[in-house]
Amino acid sequence: MRTFLMLIVSAAILAGAYVVTFGLPAQVAAIMGSDSAAPETGGAPAGAARGPGRPGGPRGRSGATTVVTTALERQPYDSVLTAIGTASALRSVEVVSDAAGTVIETNLAPNREVEAGEVLVRFDARTQVLNLEIAQAELDQARDTVSRYERLRNTGSATVTDVTLSEARVSQRLAEAAVGLAEVALEDKTIRAPIAGRLGLSDVDVGDALAANAVIATIDQADALLVEFELPERAIGLLARADEVLLSTSTFTGRVFTGTVVSFDSRIDSVTRSVTVKARIDNPEGMLWPGMTFSVRLVQQSDPLPALPATAITWSRSGSSVWIDADGVAQQAPVTILFRRDEMVWIDADIPDGAMIVTEGAQKLREGARLDRAGEDGAGAGGAGGQRGPRNGVRDGSREPARRPGNSPTASGAGDTPADTGATPGRPATAKEPT
Repeated sequence: MRTFLMLIVSAAILAGAYVVTFGLPAQVAAIMGSDSAAPETGGAPAGAARGPGRPGGPRGRSGATTVVTTALERQPYDSVLTAIGTASALRSVEVVSDAAGTVIETNLAPNREVEAGEVLVRFDARTQVLNLEIAQAELDQARDTVSRYERLRNTGSATVTDVTLSEARVSQRLAEAAVGLAEVALEDKTIRAPIAGRLGLSDVDVGDALAANAVIATIDQADALLVEFELPERAIGLLARADEVLLSTSTFTGRVFTGTVVSFDSRIDSVTRSVTVKARIDNPEGMLWPGMTFSVRLVQQSDPLPALPATAITWSRSGSSVWIDADGVAQQAPVTILFRRDEMVWIDADIPDGAMIVTEGAQKLREGARLDRAGEDGAGAGGAGGQRGPRNGVRDGSREPARRPGNSPTASGAGDTPADTGATPGRPATAKEPT
């Protein structure tokens, strides 16, 4: 018994929910309307007038669903990807010593512009100078020997053989190589700027003894910067078409700098599932420094696509769809959602531009249902078939309730006579008691 009562209660709840959502079926509404019409009309014959401007007899619901529609338009979609990147100089080097030595001269003032080849540090090079002089003397001696042997051969002297002359020439070549090595060793005692740029901080001072490959200073060529950042895997298709990025930094609030994508990695990182991208940003004034953090935006605008509010999308087992107002009749069309942002969606669908799409009330529609656009003159559930008479005691096109002739001293018209209302002149019209 308890199970039976629970089934009855559940059925009643479902029926109530259906009535609230979709309203009463037309047949049931017509029956209820006809049952309640007799007391209201006071037993008047069918077709008798019930008031000024009202159609004769009871009128049931038309079955039209009130909805809100909007025209389908095409708008481009802006694909925006954001990332955080770090800037580095277009060319940046660390100046190191090629040989060990003691510093006797420095020219390392920080944050100044240097030219390529400018002397930065000099080491004590007395030993290298002496080695160069020794090598140069040996070279001079070897050259003199070769010259003497060649003159003796030219005069026909038999004391100089071919072997002797050949050995003298080899000694000359070895002496030339020794001079070259001595010159290189001497040059290594002078540290020069390899590129032009801005000099960084250095703690090297006169009297310091430095080892070979010791870092002396840094030089950044910052007339252009490279900003390196990571983008997700889904950005691969966008990178193939995009060549411009927008960058901003907290150092210059409100300013947006434009950069150009110059390179990106050829593979996806297996851990972060991202791709490394580098963008170049010109810095002719030198206001941007290497190491700055930038907020990067990569924007790509698509071709115009059909766009509409997200409330127009309905879902079913077959996927997403929209409802079209086809001359007052609901027509369902499948769509594919391409992009979504805030309250708008961009779709791919076979729908002509300008078609009226239902944006509110689509959840209660069925294929072929009649539509009533909210807010339109003459539209409404009672407006089907072109009827524009008063509904529910309200005149069509007005919010003011309709007044009966007997209650309005200014009412006039064909149906405002006592014969039409059954009322005595000068008295309010009263309904007759049912017989």
